[in-house]
Amino acid sequence: MPENKEQKLILAVDLGGTKIASALATAQGEILVRGRRSTPAQAGPDAVIKSLCATIDKTLAAKKLEPSQLLGIGIAAAGIIDSDKGRVISSPNLPGWHEVPLRDAIEQRFGIPVHLGNDATLAALGEWRFGLKNGIANLIYITVSTGIGGGIIAGGKLYTGACGVAGEIGHMTIDVNGPKCNCGNIGCWETLASGRALAREAVKQIAEGARTSIIELVNGDISKIDAKVVDQAAKQGDELAKELISRLAYYLGIGLVNLVNIFNPELILVGGGVAKMGDLLLQPAIKIVKERAFSTPAATVEIKPALLGDDSGILGAVAFVLEHSGQ
Repeated sequence: MPENKEQKLILAVDLGGTKIASALATAQGEILVRGRRSTPAQAGPDAVIKSLCATIDKTLAAKKLEPSQLLGIGIAAAGIIDSDKGRVISSPNLPGWHEVPLRDAIEQRFGIPVHLGNDATLAALGEWRFGLKNGIANLIYITVSTGIGGGIIAGGKLYTGACGVAGEIGHMTIDVNGPKCNCGNIGCWETLASGRALAREAVKQIAEGARTSIIELVNGDISKIDAKVVDQAAKQGDELAKELISRLAYYLGIGLVNLVNIFNPELILVGGGVAKMGDLLLQPAIKIVKERAFSTPAATVEIKPALLGDDSGILGAVAFVLEHSGQ
């Protein structure tokens, strides 16, 4: 029986506000088939669930598989997720999602076990299981993109907390008088160290009369300013862009100091679109950690780019199914 279990494939889904990505993968994390479609987010939960099921059907059809031949389905979704109850409590990228029983809906449709988790939390599991492939027992994964998410491996296990929602590190308070966050709080880490924060600060400085090539890169349309544009300007030598990224790195470092002091991890992996800036962002942030964190954990931790790129969420969903099936 165990042999048969190992041969079974896992279907993984990464559900975001703009795309639904799916994959059929082996227990070793090898992706055999991929699927992708746009998320009809504005149409509400029922439309998104219908689209998610259609994505799963199409991905299975590519290998002529029935759901019963799978070990299970893993879903990584953005937002506050109660993984124990399989519910999406809320999601900033999915309008109208409040206490949506996503796991039960997909289980009823396909008749096999379904496991649901926060995308960044599961990405930590994916990086740990399929990226590192070694014995690191204490790891934090952070994704720095539009917002900031994270996941924690503590003592060789995914840490999910008392009701499955641990790892919302983007919402620790960094500045009690800081900008208002989409979550309703003030001065969250993601209001100061995310892609959205970088773009907001660029727009503010330009509105105040700062001279910069950023405005030329977007042909005068400030609504098109995002983290990629600021990064491009910095690489072309723009002084404001370099200052803005330096500020972002500072706040990224401050948040990392908190994580290092609280969790004493061996490794922090930094993923997400903004993290693609590489050393321009990471080196100054690491310097802050060395200066401000307690010296022993600061000397112990290694901080480096994530290993799985855009597949960390998908492979995290694969790993989550394997965890639940005892593999």
